[in-house]
Amino acid sequence: MIVGREAQIQALGVLLSEATRGRGGALVVRGEAGIGKSALWGEACAAAQALGMRVLTTAGVQAEVQLPYAGVRHLFRRLGPELGEELGPELGGAADESPFRVGVEVLDLLGRLDQPVLLAVEDGHWLDRVSWEVLAFVARRLESDPAALVVTARDGEDVDRLLAAAALPELRLEPLEPDQAGSLLDQVAPGLTPALRERVLAVSSGNPLGLIELGGLAARSGGAALLPSRLPLSARVERTFAGLVGELPAATRALLLVAALDDGDDLDEVLAAASRFEDRPVTADDMEPAVVSRLVGVDDQYRVRFRHPLLRSALRQSASAAQRRRAHACLAAVVATENRQVWHRAAAAAGPDEALAADLAAVATRARYAQAASIALTAMERAAQLSEDPYERGSRLLWAATTADEQGDAATVRRLLGLVDEAQLRPGDLARLSWYREAYLGTGWTGSARLGVYVELIDTIRSAGEVELSLEALSSICLRFYWSNPDDRTRLRFVEVAELIEAPAGDIRVLCALAQVAPVERGASCLDGLTALQYRLDLTPRERYDLGFAASALGAYPLSNTFLAASAESLRTQGRIGMLTQALTSLAYNAAAAGDARAAVSAATECAALATETRASVWELQARLQLGMAEALRGNDEVAAEIADAAEKTMFSAGMHAMLSLTQRIRGINALATGRFEEAYGQLRRVFDPGDVAYHPYLRFTLVGHLTEAAAHCGALDEIRDVVTELTPIAERSRSPVLVTGLRYAGAVLADDAAAYEAALAAGDLRDWPFERARLQLTYGGWLRRQRQAAESRPLLRAAAATFDALGAAPWAERARAELRATGESRRKPIDAIDALTPQEQQIARLAADGLSNREIAERLFLSPRTVTTHLYRIYPKVGVKSRSELAAMMADRPL
Repeated sequence: MIVGREAQIQALGVLLSEATRGRGGALVVRGEAGIGKSALWGEACAAAQALGMRVLTTAGVQAEVQLPYAGVRHLFRRLGPELGEELGPELGGAADESPFRVGVEVLDLLGRLDQPVLLAVEDGHWLDRVSWEVLAFVARRLESDPAALVVTARDGEDVDRLLAAAALPELRLEPLEPDQAGSLLDQVAPGLTPALRERVLAVSSGNPLGLIELGGLAARSGGAALLPSRLPLSARVERTFAGLVGELPAATRALLLVAALDDGDDLDEVLAAASRFEDRPVTADDMEPAVVSRLVGVDDQYRVRFRHPLLRSALRQSASAAQRRRAHACLAAVVATENRQVWHRAAAAAGPDEALAADLAAVATRARYAQAASIALTAMERAAQLSEDPYERGSRLLWAATTADEQGDAATVRRLLGLVDEAQLRPGDLARLSWYREAYLGTGWTGSARLGVYVELIDTIRSAGEVELSLEALSSICLRFYWSNPDDRTRLRFVEVAELIEAPAGDIRVLCALAQVAPVERGASCLDGLTALQYRLDLTPRERYDLGFAASALGAYPLSNTFLAASAESLRTQGRIGMLTQALTSLAYNAAAAGDARAAVSAATECAALATETRASVWELQARLQLGMAEALRGNDEVAAEIADAAEKTMFSAGMHAMLSLTQRIRGINALATGRFEEAYGQLRRVFDPGDVAYHPYLRFTLVGHLTEAAAHCGALDEIRDVVTELTPIAERSRSPVLVTGLRYAGAVLADDAAAYEAALAAGDLRDWPFERARLQLTYGGWLRRQRQAAESRPLLRAAAATFDALGAAPWAERARAELRATGESRRKPIDAIDALTPQEQQIARLAADGLSNREIAERLFLSPRTVTTHLYRIYPKVGVKSRSELAAMMADRPL
């Protein structure tokens, strides 16, 4: 019986009961070592079985925390035969598989089980990091599944960070109250003398394991076993366990050590490795003394389970380094998969081993490509430790530092860079180290102050013959250039260096870099190059993303969307959430800049959720900025203003001054949407003023139409003439589509005659810019009405209202309807049921209407299939349909 944990048992009971009703959830049971987490874990397993739930268990292993997917693999290993080939040979078995893709596989697997399930994970703090990421990902998506996740975790700073990032509910265990501790001690060690009883209670301080183990030790050995000690309680209990193990036969001790270091729990595997360790056959009979002593148990499926995690720790601590290495070598010889073999070989290595280092480096490279950054970091750092070649060691440490930076782990970046020996670096790596110190160990966003230094470092790397490294460095600095407003000399020096790099045939990185750093000087040639690449079938998702970003920097949003949409599709399939987040941000930016509020809200909302998932704060900020722009376009004044204010505070504190143009854009469009035209003009004009902190030379290209519209309503058109005069030659040189389109509108407004409006509307490329076409129609229609040509104005105003409604630009749609009313025609605002849906529900509705199954939608949006089903049941009544076919018909009838 568990003493003093009634409230915690009740909380677990509620979790399990809700799961059986299809309302899944998760709970992390945490506290200090020995506080009773394992006992509650066992109680949860027993309660789940009593409720008819399937119970799947695993435990983190301290010695194998670096072995990718060990925890997930063992959690689901017994389901393979039942689910057949659908499960695959080994869920999460590939070290280079994305943890988010594995998470989707797990959600799908849970959806196919025929009964509610409890996923019971002990010692979550010792899980390999990707298994933790998978389970945290799954836990946040169980609300519609008959599944519960219970994880035990020991207190500590690392656990605090993991739980803060995972955002999972916690159930904390505190020491037992004095009367509860006394009751437990009397149960496990009755008959102690009063003095000895008080000493055990004092030493244990309400810790249940301390009471049980030290109470039993006192009952067997008397007061001598409890001599005063400064050791923490956990260390005392470990010593108690070590003493019990020391009394066992040698073969049994070997078995226990191998089992403690094994990431698995299969008895046959442990026996095979122990036989190698002892150089003689070791059988199941040799495990019996440990079973009789209640140190371990072996269940009906021949799985080995330790009585308590501290016993594993005691075995590991009491073994010598040579013994641990030998045990790992024996495990490497018997485990079934290559990935496990590599990791056990790495743990067994006593010194540098270049072949093993190369194997680990290959694992790291594959893992980083798949967005499994924690695997990549661990593997490459160990590869560096094992490197015989000092130059390779330095290069691998720098590679690991880059990966740590991708995870936002600044402390690890600093630690790894501190391990690099400058005297043992190739010239290119020495420049790379200087570059990393500038980029990672500086004071934050430095704007344009250090860009010249970076350019010269890249040229040094290029001169050293490091073509790949120079291209990588080139790509990594482009975004900084775009948002830092550097002087022309620095920019043109970048162009010079970039064009000197002898990139391999077909490499797109110089093209993409030039599009971002010199969108005016090289804009036309880059646009031609990008256009020529849009039908290439052999591009990788990363290349498509880079090309899409480059096209966006040029203001070619339709072309950019072609690349980005294809990239996002592949990235979803691969589960590469990190890069998918960036692709969605760019899609949201394009949509917001082009006036498509609906598309911007959809992409930005999903991007913000994924950025939160991956702790990518920079991309979360970008997603919020695009969402703010979309809300301004929709006329949601207060929401847009709140987003702009919060983003501005963040950017000011980070020194991201050039990015303040994005907040000015939100404020300007917000004022424009709500009819505050003079304010709108003032806010937007700041982006055009080189002397203003919010100036941006390229973002202003996207705002010409908005600035002109504001100016037309507040009497500032003379200033627009100056803007047009300045930007027209830039448009001719760069051929930026967004700038050309904005200037076409400005030119028509300034000309103020029918011929100019007709010519602007006749432009063939305007079909790719529905908001700008509708704005022209609205402005021209209003002009015709004022010329008393009501009949001629109505078709234009009707078309404008319909387009603005389709784009979600409600204020502009209402203006078009007001103009129509002034002509004598009344047009009601259409009721679009889709507006009643959340952004995620809109995504699901659109995909369901396109014919995707619930399972396909779940994979696409990283959700549980049951969650998709639940959303659809909510969607149908909201939009007034009863079936998938009716939903498809309704979506097809919506205006485009």
